[in-house]
Amino acid sequence: MWKTRTIKTEPSFNFQLTVQSHGWYDLLPFQFDEPKSTLEYAFLEGGKVVNASVSHSKAGLKIVLDRPVSEESAIPAKVRHIFRLDDDLEEFYSEFCGKDGFEWVRSRGAGRLLRSPTVFEDLVKTMCTTNCSWGLTKNMVANLVNLLGERSNSGNSAFPTPDDMAKQDEKFYRNEVRAGYRSAYFVELAEAVASKKLDPESWMNSELPTLELKKQIKSVKGIGDYAAENLLKLLARYDGLALDSWLRAQFYKKHNGGRKCSDKKIDKRYSKFGEWKGLAIWCDMTAAWHAE
Repeated sequence: MWKTRTIKTEPSFNFQLTVQSHGWYDLLPFQFDEPKSTLEYAFLEGGKVVNASVSHSKAGLKIVLDRPVSEESAIPAKVRHIFRLDDDLEEFYSEFCGKDGFEWVRSRGAGRLLRSPTVFEDLVKTMCTTNCSWGLTKNMVANLVNLLGERSNSGNSAFPTPDDMAKQDEKFYRNEVRAGYRSAYFVELAEAVASKKLDPESWMNSELPTLELKKQIKSVKGIGDYAAENLLKLLARYDGLALDSWLRAQFYKKHNGGRKCSDKKIDKRYSKFGEWKGLAIWCDMTAAWHAE
């Protein structure tokens, strides 16, 4: 049994830039204490919630749990997954991060996009980002977690499982979660995953070419080009730009004098990055977040 464990990290790993790489850290069950530089997450382990607090030092990622778990616990592997510790960014760094304003990406160890422990959770959260404000996204995810997730003794809740979500009907998602048009999609998705007709976790190690995998992801109702390409980034496939209204607006401001332009023009600017262009545009558009 153990309650505390440290996972070694590479010298290039940047804890803060990984946590705040995009908005996932602001969505439950994640909770980020910025002053303490600690990321918390409520894991579901053996049907019960285990609260984990993760921080970083020269020794690596330190995991502190609120109760002991067995040596066979999957939590360390899930923490590695969340922080993208096994992602190899050396090609991106060496080929593309030595000029044109991308030097900071390599020197500061940026480029790892925080993700959830499961593809299912990332898929649901991505659905919650479409056609709405960030505030509404946060509210929907909080409602899903607080209303459907398994709750710990301390009051924290885990993200609901497909079985948890499949037990509810469309009316629940409309009235309680406030998911709007997504409500029917949540029901269909949860039922498909719970019945094993759909296996989002298989996408993580799929051998399909990215375009074919994207088609498979888009077969899920409620997932269009933006959502599929956003999810693909969390699967370590950066071929797509995942353009949404926010990303377009940032591009107009930074590279087009504030004027609107076609998506084709945006794509052309990042075409030199090849299969890394989705990561390149994200680093480019969020550089101001990480100014030293």
